Amino acid sequence: MALAGIGKIFRRKRGTPEPPLVDDGTLVVVGECFDPARADSAVLGELAEAGVVVEGRPLILRHVLRLPDADAVAEAARLLAPDGWTLAAGPGGATHADRQQKVTALELARERSRMAGLAQRLGGDAEGWRLLGRP
Repeated sequence: MALAGIGKIFRRKRGTPEPPLVDDGTLVVVGECFDPARADSAVLGELAEAGVVVEGRPLILRHVLRLPDADAVAEAARLLAPDGWTLAAGPGGATHADRQQKVTALELARERSRMAGLAQRLGGDAEGWRLLGRP
């Protein structure tokens, strides 16, 4: 009988999960960096000083890529899809690589490096990133 109560002790309260973010025009840019010389941790630090909550909050991380042609975009989509990235056409011929995630400075640096390497391998360039979230 006492064992039945033990399950209640170890059971975690599960809140309702947040609905996924969708870039339907209601999201705003909460931060961005298009300077390859700036450290991602410095950008996040400046956002925190300005009162913008980034870490621990679900956001869409958007990398802005310049890829030379449709074949390069298709190859990038194929390589990134297993990790939850979606690619879409952006303004001015840019390609947006988007994924919803909780952002940390380490994750930003890792993904920026990954996107730069991928874009270079495909004959393009990774221009920078944006964080989109609910206002």
